[in-house]
Amino acid sequence: MAAGSAVAQSAAAGLPFAGVPHELAEKVEALEGSEPEHPEPQVSFSHRVTDRRPFTLRRFLAAHRGALVFAFALVVVETISLQAGPLLTQVGIDRGIVAENVGVLVTVAAAYVASILVNGLASWARVAWTARLGETLMYELRLRVFSHLQRLSLDFYSGEKAGRLMTRMTSDIESLTALFQDGLVNLAVQALTLVVITVVLFLLNATLAAITLLAVVPVTLLATLWFRGASDRGYTLVRERIADVLSDLQESLSGIRIIAAHNRRRHNVARHGNVVGEYRDANIYTARVGAVYGPGTEAVGVAGQALILLVGGHMVLDGRLTLGELTAFILYLTAFFAPIQQLVQLYNQYQQGQAAVQKLRELLATEPSVVEKEDAVELPPIRGEVALEGVTFSYEPGKPVLEDVSIRIEPGETFALVGPTGAGKSTIAKLVTRFYDPDRGRVLIDGADLRDVTLTSLRGQLGVVPQEPFLFHGTIGDNVAFARPDVEEDEVWDAVRAVGLDDLVERLPDGLDTVVHERGVSLSTGERQLLALARAFHARPRVLVLDEATSSLDLKSEAKVERALDALLEGRTAVLIAHRLATAMRADRIAVVDEGRVVEIGTHAELVAQRGRYAAMYDTWAGHLA
Repeated sequence: MAAGSAVAQSAAAGLPFAGVPHELAEKVEALEGSEPEHPEPQVSFSHRVTDRRPFTLRRFLAAHRGALVFAFALVVVETISLQAGPLLTQVGIDRGIVAENVGVLVTVAAAYVASILVNGLASWARVAWTARLGETLMYELRLRVFSHLQRLSLDFYSGEKAGRLMTRMTSDIESLTALFQDGLVNLAVQALTLVVITVVLFLLNATLAAITLLAVVPVTLLATLWFRGASDRGYTLVRERIADVLSDLQESLSGIRIIAAHNRRRHNVARHGNVVGEYRDANIYTARVGAVYGPGTEAVGVAGQALILLVGGHMVLDGRLTLGELTAFILYLTAFFAPIQQLVQLYNQYQQGQAAVQKLRELLATEPSVVEKEDAVELPPIRGEVALEGVTFSYEPGKPVLEDVSIRIEPGETFALVGPTGAGKSTIAKLVTRFYDPDRGRVLIDGADLRDVTLTSLRGQLGVVPQEPFLFHGTIGDNVAFARPDVEEDEVWDAVRAVGLDDLVERLPDGLDTVVHERGVSLSTGERQLLALARAFHARPRVLVLDEATSSLDLKSEAKVERALDALLEGRTAVLIAHRLATAMRADRIAVVDEGRVVEIGTHAELVAQRGRYAAMYDTWAGHLA
């Protein structure tokens, strides 16, 4: 279908276009056609934390020691070939120019060219090899961090800002990318260069070499020790401040509608200015530290060169040193300070990487609160009996949300939870799906304690429809088939028809392949809710948890969702969190939850006849309808 036609059909369906603009469609198709084929990645995932050792650079790199050794061998060849120049210059001056031997000059020139070629080839091979190795390391690290984030429990995300987590996956890993691809190898290059030059200096003239080390090294060492402590503090602060920037940005983008509605844009700009200002100040601090250290060590190096030129010149005049040896010594001395300057910059990069490692170590050391046991068993196909036995639960120690709750739900029964806001209804639902574990008591399905079964076998038989359904950026078909993506399209259509969404999908430009915006903003609230119900229907759960699927809908949309619920609930055990009594009255039984306890259980008629909490709620509701 043409992109322009897709736009028109989207408009006719009442949806904003979420695909590729027609003016870019041909370019996108050409680009997709040129993309190489990539095999599906082989990824393994476990709900258990298999490696509890602290994350360190040494341990992370250990698995690739063979590749690192080969990279170091290339570094050795590159360094030696690069430092051959001054020695060849000495030979050319003393045995060629001074001795007036043209043959020696030609040989030296040819050797010089050969060393340059060897250096160029070694440098090319080293860059290509380390770049590939660096990307491999980053691929593994990104997967490891993302897998750990998938493994962590809901309480972690309740207490952690999304922006800070994004920092771990973006700027922290980018810092390590630079370190792995360039930093560590260049660190080895410069360190080896420094060692080689030091040895050659002593071989050329031990007296001048000793003067160099005694005059330059102590001052440089003291400056380096100061710089190490100052830059440690600076780059740790930079990592913290960039996390604050991304966190504030993410929160502002997510809440842009509320910000606009309450006219808080100027305030938010000022607040973000303060956050970015703190990040700027942290970077200025590290820049000042580098500005003191870099020029300071460079000045020490220049002073050292002047001293050697003075002393070495006298030695040449006295005949204790040849002109070629002094020239080579000066050239090596210049090269001696260049690695020091490079090491300063590389140490900055290394410090950024170490700060990132520390943050990643803290994240990877976080244990999920809902843990799969080592001896957990597969939960067989369930009938759908759900039971809570003496359950007590608290989000914060000493502040119980549920106290001694006992409920039994029969297979195929629709069971509603009603009560005031904060009574504990949603908490019961989260315990049934094992998003949390009770502090005391047990949650059972078909008599099996949820803590004794694998999470995959449990959640593969449960379905959840939240009050605010979440849709992913992608096609309508992808969202419906989210729980079971590897199925035929006919099964996806069955789910769409079952909830009454087929009329809308058939009007869309590409049917099930129509792209929806992130979080489903291109759909109405009712359409998003119907898609969430279709997703739950397609998952074929035996136990279904619904958090008031109609509370935010208009009457027309509510009627469609109610009909979809009838199809979805048939033959399944369902736990309904009901904020509207009209929804609760559809249930086979109703539990009234208040202040963390179940105070009444029964059918609608039984509870009305008891004249208790539920009856009072019903009378209030009926009075509003009159």
